[in-house]
Amino acid sequence: MTAIRIKDGPPRIGIQEGGWHAAEALVIARYFMFTQVYFHKTRVAYDIHIREAMKELLPNGHFPKPESLDEFLAWDDWRVLGLLASGAGGEHGKRLSGRDHYRLVFQTNAVQTPADKARLAKVRESLGGLLAAEMPAGKSWYKTGDTDIRVEDERTHGPVPLSVRSSVVRNLGNNDQVLLYCSPENRSEAMKKVRETLDGME
Repeated sequence: MTAIRIKDGPPRIGIQEGGWHAAEALVIARYFMFTQVYFHKTRVAYDIHIREAMKELLPNGHFPKPESLDEFLAWDDWRVLGLLASGAGGEHGKRLSGRDHYRLVFQTNAVQTPADKARLAKVRESLGGLLAAEMPAGKSWYKTGDTDIRVEDERTHGPVPLSVRSSVVRNLGNNDQVLLYCSPENRSEAMKKVRETLDGME
């Protein structure tokens, strides 16, 4: 895949026509990395815990402003790990240091139908206070328009968007998946409520 300089409007980088499959593969690989790694249920649980623990650890729940560079840089991994090991960070800090993370009790499909959305609403309602956290993916894999990768068209010697060449890229929708979590202590009760709710909707 060789880069070329596209001159339709402001100069930008594009790719030669023979490389569009490689660009397509790159977009698809990014999709798989998010669904299988970045948005993996356990990783997301720890994202929740570290975010909430940092709110407890940081002054006023926020990192120091970049103007205070020395103070900002003082919040390195060793400092945070030391605080967590000492018992700081509230409930989420304890769950991090004890590896006692929230458990997934329900997840939607990546592309939700109206029926999926109704099911999510019912499950969320049935869980009530057992619902400890909810995490939506809210991820767009590839945006068409100005950000679309430009591919050289050897017939017209002009650029065409990758989404015009690739039906796979063109049809990659947003990931609207939602993950619902409960605490490990409540998992059995929460799973029972989820099963009862789903059975009642069939």
